[in-house]
This record gives sequence, structure tokens and C-alpha cells, in this order.
Amino acid sequence: MSKAKRGIYAAAISPFRADGSLDAAKLIGYCRYLLTEGGCDGVAPTGTTGEGNSISFRERLELPAAFAEAGFSAETVIIGTGSCATQDAVDLTRAAVAAGLPNVLVLPPFYYKAPSDEGLYAYFSRLIEEVGDDRLRVYLYHFPQMSMTPIPVDVVRRLKAAYGPMVAGLKDSSGDLAQSLAFVEATGGVAEDFDVYPSSEAMLFDGLAGGCAGVISGSTNAFGAYARQAMAEGSPDSPAFALVKAARAVASKYPLMAAMKQLEAWRSGDESWTRMAPPLVGLSEDQKTALRADIDGLEARAEAG
Repeated sequence: MSKAKRGIYAAAISPFRADGSLDAAKLIGYCRYLLTEGGCDGVAPTGTTGEGNSISFRERLELPAAFAEAGFSAETVIIGTGSCATQDAVDLTRAAVAAGLPNVLVLPPFYYKAPSDEGLYAYFSRLIEEVGDDRLRVYLYHFPQMSMTPIPVDVVRRLKAAYGPMVAGLKDSSGDLAQSLAFVEATGGVAEDFDVYPSSEAMLFDGLAGGCAGVISGSTNAFGAYARQAMAEGSPDSPAFALVKAARAVASKYPLMAAMKQLEAWRSGDESWTRMAPPLVGLSEDQKTALRADIDGLEARAEAG
């Protein structure tokens, strides 16, 4: 079994059918694109950008087997399995491990607010012990703005000490590089085989220099190739990385999931990509016009080098 490789990940958007169900086959095809032309080292489906908590339990339960049957390597996929109900998280995680995809991204239980450190530890501890498989690799998911349930550094340190390699890393969507580096300091980061991933490619080089493993980002759905070029050039002062930061700034102007879906609809010529799971909605006409102008500007800049 393979721990997820380090590098650039896309928190993959999810395609929905007209009836609101997940189109797993289209998602798999899209993730293949992200791993090739899309410039990414890995994909993280059914996370926040993938509207994972708006996808039914049954569909999420079936998804790992579909990825495995499609031939995805375990080292390129981190599947979101977090849930408010511990047993749901256990069942989703077991399905991933059973399919040969042991790398999972796990939100804390986010309905009851201000849980104690002991309660958060109990949730993740029960998940790991109930799954009961040494192949499991858990990536903790710290996203306090969305979940309203931060994962304290001390809880991360305690879990890592108790479960070793099964607590493989952490995605930090706080948007605060100092927070990511605090997780690195507490665990040893990549030097101690604990992989912290900030959520913005604009932090890529600072994060790597500080002991992070790469990024897991929503905007790399559209701009992963820019990040790949910046990595190839290898300098935070390169024109390629300036373009990465400009693209991230564009993404931050719009509702991220809706913008990434609109960009994929334009790229693929498939307008069904703009479907969102309620309560989220697509971009307004004014937003589409502004986004199109912003993207034209980025593409002109990329062509000019």
C-alpha cells in the first residue's frame, strides 16, 4: 500500500447529473485529466471543493471502488471520508482502504461546536481503531472557517504520537501559512514523514521551505499546470510563480467551487459542469462575464511568458 505522494493536489470538483446525483464516471475521467494535462501530482475528491458533504452516503461509499477499478494508483488519491457521525466516517474509510486507496482526508465532527480536545481525539482515535487496518493513512482536515471546528496542534501531536504512520499528514485550509508551519513544528513535517498541505498554491514555495509537503488546493482544478510550471522553474521569483499568484488572486474573487465548475464547463464544452448541489449555486451572469475577462488576461499573460 502507498502513502500519498507529495506535491500539487487538486481538491477535485464534482460533476452532478440533472437529478442531483454524483456522476462518478465523469469525476473519474476528470481526475485523469487533472493528473495529466491538469498538471497535478494527485487528486483529493469529495472534499470541500468537491461538495463532499452534499453527496449522499451511498454514493460516497461506492466511489473508492470505482476509482480502484479505473486503475488509479493509491499514491495519487486522497479521498474525503469525514462525517459528523463517527460510524459513517468509519464505514467510508473502510471502503477506501478495502478498495486499495488507504489515503483519506478526514474532517473533524463539525456539527457540535467547541468540542473539547479530548472529544476530538476520541473521534479520530475511534475512527483509526474501528477501521483497524495498518494500511490506513489519515490526513487530518483543518478548515476552521468552514467546519467551525479547528483541530488544535496538541491534538494533532497526540494523534501522531499514538498512531504513528497511520496519521500521515494534515490539510490546512485556514489560509494562514503560520498555522501550517505550527503543525509542521509540532510534528516534524516531512522530515518526520508527516505531510502538511496548505490550501493555496500561492504558499507553495514558502510552505516547502518550511517543511510542508506541497499543496491541496481548490484552484488547482483550473491552474494546476501553472503551479507545475512554477515547480519546474524552481524559484519563487520566477515569472511562472508570479502567474500562479495572479491566478490564485483571480480565484479568490469568486465563489471558488462555482468558479472552478464554470472554468471546467468552458474548457470541456460541457455546461453540465456548472451544476451545484444545494444550497450552493452557480455564478451569476455578471460574475461569468468578469471571470471570463480575468481568465483571458491570465491566458494572455501566460502566452507572453
